[in-house]
Amino acid sequence: MSALRSTRDLGLVPDYEGKVRDIFDLGDRFLIVATDRISAFDVVMDDIVPGRGVVLNVMSLAWFKRFADVVPNHVITADPAGFPAPFADHAAHLGGRSVLVHKAQRFDVECVVRGYIAGSGWKSYRQDGTVCGHVLPQGLRLAEQLPEPIFTPATKEDEGHDENIPYEQMVEIVGPEHAEALRRISLRLYGEGAAFARPRGVILADTKFEFGLVDGRIILIDEVMTPDSSRFWPAAGHAPGQEPPSWDKQILRNHLATLDWDHAPPPPALPAPVLAKTSERYHEVLQILFPEEAAAWRRYL
Repeated sequence: MSALRSTRDLGLVPDYEGKVRDIFDLGDRFLIVATDRISAFDVVMDDIVPGRGVVLNVMSLAWFKRFADVVPNHVITADPAGFPAPFADHAAHLGGRSVLVHKAQRFDVECVVRGYIAGSGWKSYRQDGTVCGHVLPQGLRLAEQLPEPIFTPATKEDEGHDENIPYEQMVEIVGPEHAEALRRISLRLYGEGAAFARPRGVILADTKFEFGLVDGRIILIDEVMTPDSSRFWPAAGHAPGQEPPSWDKQILRNHLATLDWDHAPPPPALPAPVLAKTSERYHEVLQILFPEEAAAWRRYL
């Protein structure tokens, strides 16, 4: 299993460092590297989850391929041999966790689709029976499936939490034609993703997408239906009214909740068992949904 906290450890200085990804600006292209950093409560931990970045990248590549007939995407190649210098020289560390992509004019909104009520949607529903302007039936329980998926956009923030916004505000940001197209595409992608996951024993509760423009065409960018951008729940034992176990960083959040920590830097040190269990959850959902892709990239996982 490969492990990488930062591309700086390889002598490569990124143009942008996110919570997880290091991004290199190559003119009309980006090289995006998914590291093994992990954050909670908007704080990047000092400890890493080895292989996590590979899981995120491989899952995104699998979904990009699956959805290619619905919407084009930004992927050029994930083969390190096709990367420009000096990145090709670091194939052993960048393989599996990196992708060369077209640079797009990003829409500054998160396209969120919810098929079940959870998270901030549950909090909003408990307050006034609505989620981002959608009036929902009375009596819904936590983690209950909605009558139909709803589109609930959010702002795209470089720092801190994205903020839910009404669709009308999204129209003001991206324009009416693009807003309608993004809503339509997002709902279709969620529907196809949920239909793919359910027979495999996985509920796709909600997810978020990012889109951009290349030569005037809408394309799918960033990551797609990963444990970082989606809620995946086991279908077995799912019971509305109870918080489902999820394939994501919830194990880490639960551990941090037991500590006397104010959610501000510096983060606390993380025990090895917490890191190992978190890694296991990420790898498990990849293996369930995309066993062939997991096998193809196994040398990096």
